[in-house]
Amino acid sequence: MPQDAQQPVLRFDHVSVSFDGVPALADVSFRAFEGESRVIMGATGSGKTVLMKTALGLQRPDAGTVYVFGQDISRMRERDLFQIRSKIGMLFQESALFDSLNIEENVSYPLLNQSSIHCPPEEVRPRVEEALKFVELEGILEKFPSELSGGMRRRAAIARAVVTQPPLVLYDSPTAGLDPITATTIMALVVKERDLNKTTTLIVTYRYQDGNLVANFRYNPKNGALERAESPAGDGGAAAPRTFFMVLHEGRLIFEGPQADLEASQDPYIGKFVKHRG
Repeated sequence: MPQDAQQPVLRFDHVSVSFDGVPALADVSFRAFEGESRVIMGATGSGKTVLMKTALGLQRPDAGTVYVFGQDISRMRERDLFQIRSKIGMLFQESALFDSLNIEENVSYPLLNQSSIHCPPEEVRPRVEEALKFVELEGILEKFPSELSGGMRRRAAIARAVVTQPPLVLYDSPTAGLDPITATTIMALVVKERDLNKTTTLIVTYRYQDGNLVANFRYNPKNGALERAESPAGDGGAAAPRTFFMVLHEGRLIFEGPQADLEASQDPYIGKFVKHRG
């Protein structure tokens, strides 16, 4: 179905957000469709996290409109937002697991505390175990976050974000503070979730390598591995879902487009985030 005939999963329409008169988002507009990925880059304070919070309805826009699953959430009542948020997975910065809860309790939290999920009690533990298996963290149900490495905590947080099988997942700096090998493991899980469930994915990242992996690799369920997607010239492989890069500067969206256009940009600010391929 052509995109023009589809309803966007997420749509920002001239959205602006300010704090004490200082713009955090300034007239931002974009649309994200089912199965697409959006890689959002920008300097500290450019508005990336504010964009995520606005998409969740945690931050109200001062101007413009935010549509999630076709519904205007910009001025929606908090009780009505619960239903919307139950269909959105969120990986917060630094994982944001509850220190006082073990991993089973952390991952099961959305199933038990979002009334619109309607998960029968007897299905909670199996779904938690399935989510932990998905992120390759079996056998740690009773452990607490403090007993896990940074990479394991990030994987547990991804399990919590996807345990409800949401059609939209937001990842705020999923690889921050991780070594390159662990960061690649985390991004492989992001791609796996996207491709298996046709999830619409927004990723805030400082690492251009993260966006490159999302744009150029796909998950093969037959062998459980990532593989390079079909090249523009065609190599017989399957193509990766559509990936668009977005660059924010002082709250403004100064770039939106495919990777090739991003790498061709001569803008010096954009150049700070782009590793050009030789």
